[in-house]
Amino acid sequence: MKTIFSFTVVLAAIAAFSLANHFPFNAAAGAAQAPPSGFVLVAHGGAGDYINMKPEQVEMRRAAMLKAVQAGYTILAKKGSSLDAVEATIRVMEDSGLFDAGRGSYYTREGVPEMDAAIMDGRTLNAGSVASLKHVTNPIHLARLVMEKTPHVMLVGEGAEEFAKSQGIELVSPYFFFNEREWERYKNAKSAEEKKKSAKFVANEEHGTVGVVALDQAGNLAAGTSTGGTVMKMPGRVGDSPIIGAGTYANNESCAVSGTGTGEFYMRNIVAADICERVRYLHVTLQQAANDVVMKELVDQHGDGGVIALDPKGNIASPFNTNGMMTATVRADGKVALQGWSKSAKPIVVPIIMSVAR
Repeated sequence: MKTIFSFTVVLAAIAAFSLANHFPFNAAAGAAQAPPSGFVLVAHGGAGDYINMKPEQVEMRRAAMLKAVQAGYTILAKKGSSLDAVEATIRVMEDSGLFDAGRGSYYTREGVPEMDAAIMDGRTLNAGSVASLKHVTNPIHLARLVMEKTPHVMLVGEGAEEFAKSQGIELVSPYFFFNEREWERYKNAKSAEEKKKSAKFVANEEHGTVGVVALDQAGNLAAGTSTGGTVMKMPGRVGDSPIIGAGTYANNESCAVSGTGTGEFYMRNIVAADICERVRYLHVTLQQAANDVVMKELVDQHGDGGVIALDPKGNIASPFNTNGMMTATVRADGKVALQGWSKSAKPIVVPIIMSVAR
């Protein structure tokens, strides 16, 4: 199969890496990185169990994440805003059809994808979010428009889509989002439920929510998250991704966070805001705050998932209590670190192609 990019060295390194090893559910989180100078962008492609995912699909996800962070890097390298970088990066992942967002969204019980997204500006605390979309190709873009073009924070369903039309966004048929891989997942989950098997087990094998946090050259943080929710969710179900403070949060005084996992736990524990407020008021490190919430509180409640978090100094935390959470990190030096498809996965470091950043 022809790969998405012509990065021969990249794909050779990826192909050489084994996905066989993994650690238990509550294994320790990854270490924080030292504060850098310049800008930083971190993206995630969802937490879950990648062990049963076909190697070629893992490779395609890594390639899509590389393309996505290159889009964000290009903006940040040209002194663009963290908000622009977050939106651009997520749009690439929404369009790829490889994640549980945009064209790869999971199906509801009615067999129609419903999508949620949110974006937040750490400098102003302005935020926009949308939920239960069925006809919008890039939910993260509509969330940005809600933030900038309305006095509101959240719009849902038909009201959100009417607003989209008023902003010149063409609504598409639900058939636009048809994805053979996700349709098969939906049929298998529905069949399992009809046979009175555990639908929860099927749904939690993998999460593909996408999210990005970024720090720009002006020192401003931003966060964004986009998702299709969970497999076989009830129509109208909204998860944590578009809930400001639950799955998405950014504040220049503390940190920016995007979460992925079973959203009900993130909403009950206001996970994203809790991490940032621990940094702000308890004066603990970002790594400790993120670990205490994800690796202790969520684990104690049997809540699965992870977060990517970034503070104003460029420190990163990316704990996850599942078997994997794919991430891509890029700093001003243009080196992208891809990791997280298993607990034992060492980063694959890929240089940004210089022509992309010009």
